[in-house]
Amino acid sequence: MKEILSKYFQGDKRIWAVIVFLTIISLVSVYSSIGNLAFNKGINNTSSIILNHITFIIVGYILIIFLHKISYKVYFSLSQVFIVLVILLLLYTLIKGTDNNDAKRWVNIFGFGIQASDFAKFGLILYIARILSMHQESEESLNIAYKNLIWPIIIITALIFPENISTAALLFLSSLILMFIGRIPIKTLLKFIGIMMAILTFAVLIALVTPYKGRVLTGISRFKNFQSEDIRINQQTITAKSAIASSGIIGKGPGNSSVKYILSSGHSDFIFAIIIEELGSLIAILVLASYLFIFYRVGVIAKESSMTFPALLAIGLSLNLVIQAFTNMMVAVNLFPVTGQTLPLISKGGTSMLTTFASLAIILNISKEIQNNKNNEIEINEETGLAEDSSIYL
Repeated sequence: MKEILSKYFQGDKRIWAVIVFLTIISLVSVYSSIGNLAFNKGINNTSSIILNHITFIIVGYILIIFLHKISYKVYFSLSQVFIVLVILLLLYTLIKGTDNNDAKRWVNIFGFGIQASDFAKFGLILYIARILSMHQESEESLNIAYKNLIWPIIIITALIFPENISTAALLFLSSLILMFIGRIPIKTLLKFIGIMMAILTFAVLIALVTPYKGRVLTGISRFKNFQSEDIRINQQTITAKSAIASSGIIGKGPGNSSVKYILSSGHSDFIFAIIIEELGSLIAILVLASYLFIFYRVGVIAKESSMTFPALLAIGLSLNLVIQAFTNMMVAVNLFPVTGQTLPLISKGGTSMLTTFASLAIILNISKEIQNNKNNEIEINEETGLAEDSSIYL
């Protein structure tokens, strides 16, 4: 059994444990919270919905087992292809996407619904990590990296913004942090923020005076309604707050939520409220700590890496995951306006679930290759008699 696990589940074992924990929480919480979704779809029972979710989790595990065996070095070259494909996919979504709640976020390709922004987050981080890793020699080289990055970031966030403001904002934030970690000067980043703020202001003003407003009015109304206690305009947030207030330390138990049939996004945007209500604040804290622990382990992995690209790639992918997770949880506990962001590895979802598994697969591969390199160094040094204590490499 141990040999099978070591063969198919390589890389950082602690991250594997967190993935398993979060997907178990996902199964319990999604199953409990999809009653409202089934009702809205006119389905008499929830079996087909939960089976669909289980299928995506199984596919996700197959994907992560397969992808974490592929060397991260492959993505260095593929990132150039990904960035072009992502831009084309976003353009296609804006033109041919499925209209849902006044937003074109989904596109059908070969019968499968794909959310283009999920692939955009993945592809842009790959590209940023590549460019930054190639220009670490000097301040002049870093300036070249900045010039090579600003247009892809502007184009991708601009294509996402009209239909998904929160995703565009969070992706821009992840990109900024990654560039800062990649040694782009803070003055340069502040200048970039100023440019983006000017573009954003211009885009909003144009949207307000044209027939096509995208999600601008929705975004403005959500900020206005953020602190409102009027259930007529803020039903989901107030319902989530009532669920959390009645939870306690150990919760009401799986399936015993009092709001699962009236919280329309309980399976996605507000699933953290369901977790708190049913499983209690203790489990909710463990869920929150799980995302922080992934980020901590990625920090350890990056520190142990002798190469810039895998370190930046792992940090960038984990930033996407953790920032999205904390945004979702802050919305659920009414610390932030509603954004529509799902809780990674937990909320019901297709593209988001699979791209999260793919991101974690790359992180696991990086940790595996670093550990393999360490082991090889130890063996070489032991053979040459240069070191007897392996702890000096840890």
